[in-house]
Amino acid sequence: MAQKIDIPLELFEKAVVGEDEKEHIASPNLTAFQDGWLRLKKNKAAVVSLAVLIVIFLLAIFGPIFSKYSYFVTDYQHTFQKPTMAHPFGTDQFGRDQWARIWQGTRISLLIATAAAFIDLFIGVTFGAVSALFGGKVDAVMQRIIEILVGIPQLIIVILLMMVMPAGVWTVVLALSITGWVNMARLVRAQILKLKNLEFVMAARILGTSSKGIILKHLIPNTVGVIVINVMFTIPSAIFTEAFLSFIGIGLAEPKASLGVLINNGYQVLQNYPHLLIFPAVIIVLIMVCFSILGDGLRDALDPRMRR
Repeated sequence: MAQKIDIPLELFEKAVVGEDEKEHIASPNLTAFQDGWLRLKKNKAAVVSLAVLIVIFLLAIFGPIFSKYSYFVTDYQHTFQKPTMAHPFGTDQFGRDQWARIWQGTRISLLIATAAAFIDLFIGVTFGAVSALFGGKVDAVMQRIIEILVGIPQLIIVILLMMVMPAGVWTVVLALSITGWVNMARLVRAQILKLKNLEFVMAARILGTSSKGIILKHLIPNTVGVIVINVMFTIPSAIFTEAFLSFIGIGLAEPKASLGVLINNGYQVLQNYPHLLIFPAVIIVLIMVCFSILGDGLRDALDPRMRR
């Protein structure tokens, strides 16, 4: 049993604090995003992945523009050339410059993935927020819709739609978006169910804030971390699905360029000209790995429980 120790009052000295220092905050006042960015910068792998993705995005935007060769112009006198100073990634069976085609294909793949991710973001966040906030019969009906969509394999829906509609960029985006928003809706719903009974939401209701205002001003801003992380994993998944569809011949096709089309072309001549497969494969692997590492870093940076 611990012994009681009497400490003389003479040992205590009253601290003297000026009036201007009583309310002084020693550390700077940071928003959630600023605090998350400071913690993200401590994750070297995530920072390197972010830098690699920025370089890939810039090359996808400006690579075909500043190339002196067009990605679709054929030159049968320079077919199947190996990488040189003139053609850093070589040429294909039609003499087309692979540097321009790979970055054009990366641009198209990123466009498809980004568009599909934003559609999933809009539908999923709206659906999940409304379902969680209203609850009751509304939530029950909306969740049955999600269960039906989850019960149907996404790949089957995508393949059937691609077989019915003409192949094109926006057809692929539509195919990826039909059921792609379901996971986002379920995550947002689960997060908002935790938040909707908290004091700040009840105070907003008492002050007369509409349901739309509560969703937009209070609930969604407090689920941004979950939303951003899910988008980080949605984009590489969409890129892989587009590449798979193009590889099996039901996605984009020649003369259009995407990473899936380029990998399919390189696979056909793999034994003789492996560089036609290696370069687009390396790009798609870099994109998927970097998005995965960045998503893990953002999850740690934006999670309030990870703060020390």
